[in-house]
Parts: sequence; structure tokens; C-alpha cells
Amino acid sequence: MTKNNFNSQWALILGGSHGLGLATAKKLASAGYNLIILHRDRKADLSTIDEDFEFIRSGGTQCIAFNTDALNKHKREQVIDQITTSLGKEGKIKVVVHSIAKGNLKPMTGDGPLLEHEDFLLTLDAMAVSLYDWMKILVQQKLTHEDCRVIAFTSEGKTRVIPNYAAVSSAKAALESICQNMALAYAPMGVRVNCIQAGVTDTRSLRMIPGSEKLLKAARERNPSGRLTLAEDVANAVYLLTLDEARWITGTTITVDGGESLR
Repeated sequence: MTKNNFNSQWALILGGSHGLGLATAKKLASAGYNLIILHRDRKADLSTIDEDFEFIRSGGTQCIAFNTDALNKHKREQVIDQITTSLGKEGKIKVVVHSIAKGNLKPMTGDGPLLEHEDFLLTLDAMAVSLYDWMKILVQQKLTHEDCRVIAFTSEGKTRVIPNYAAVSSAKAALESICQNMALAYAPMGVRVNCIQAGVTDTRSLRMIPGSEKLLKAARERNPSGRLTLAEDVANAVYLLTLDEARWITGTTITVDGGESLR
């Protein structure tokens, strides 16, 4: 891909150290975007993560990474202050990608620990409401580009019942509703908001779901394209939504799964 010279245009990726978020970071970097990446990882994992970020920087992209809690209001405000300084007078955030995967996977029935009220709230906050929290402050601080694209990741699990997925399923449904309402509210400001419904993708987050091997096997068998969805497939769709030709797309969910959900 020919690298565009966006100079002062930035992409903010919430949850960009693994899976869909990291693949998207690499794709947008290759297209000429500078990156601000928030992630929350253990010290033991940071060496590998830093290698990925250095690889991105090696292509000439500015990549500012924060290993912090994107859900904490105080830390969010601290990061916003640092972002404002880094962007300078001319820099604006052209793309916002929400890829936070922090959800509870307890079952509703059984002998072990069961899903609690607080588990739903934690999952909803992390995987749905946090996008609005970030967009609210970005818009208030006038940090968004006049043609800003916001993309969030949802899944077929919002309507398809999967064991142990109740809290995440609820959050994904809420996320889509929040995105639709944000698309309406922010349209006069030039902000377009969409969701991408990815097919089953073999990521670290998916591997945390009990019975993930069965999910992967079923997805391979169900997908008429003969393979699982790759993180790069989803990142390519994110990139398409950032193009000028996609400026009239907002408030919708686009399925990227090779036809998996058709069966």
C-alpha cells in the first residue's frame, strides 16, 4: 500500500495491543496515520507488546502508547491532557477504534461462581459505555477531526446465544445502540460512527471463552468461505470505513465474516 501523508492526522485505538486492535493499528499505520494506543497489560507481556509497537514505529509512524486503565475517569483525563500536548495546535484525531475486551464470562447456572449483577455492570462499562465516555471528552476538548470516523467491534454473539457469554452479549447489544445514538448526536460535527461485526476470530480474547475450541471448530465448518475470519480481514474493513468514499456511512453495523453468519 502507498503510504498517505496525513501529517497531523491521528488514530486513537482503545485496546490496541492484541487481536483486532493491534491488527488495526498496523493497518492504519501503513496508511499513514500516527497512532495513540491505550492498552492494559501485565508487565510480563510488555516486552512482546513493545516489539509490536516498535515495528509500527520503524515504518515512520508516530506511535504513543499508554499502558493504563482506559475505564478509570481520572486516568482518562490524564491521558487526554497528554494527548492534547502530543497533538499540538494542528493535530486532530481522525479515527477512533474501540477494541476493549474486558468482560465477565461466568455462567448463569451451575455449581461454581455464577454471573452477578456487578459482573454485568463491569462488562457493560468496559465494552460499551466506555466508548461514549471517551467520545464525550474528545468532542468537548475539540480533539476530533472535522471528518472523524469512529469504529467499534461487535459480534454475532449479541443475538446468538453462546454459553458463558451473557454479559458480553448484553454489552455488544448495548454497544450497537450507543453507536447508533452517537451517530445521530455527532453527525452535525462531522463524526461518523459504525460497528463492525467480525466473524469468529482466533484471538486471545476468544480463547478466554470457555469452550473456545468448539466455537472455532463450529465457525470453520459454518463459514462458506472455508476459513476463520482473520484479524487482518477486520482491520481492512476498518481502513475502508476511514476512506473519503465512506463518509456517508454512519449508524450502521457492517458484517465482516466471509459469510459465516449466513448459516
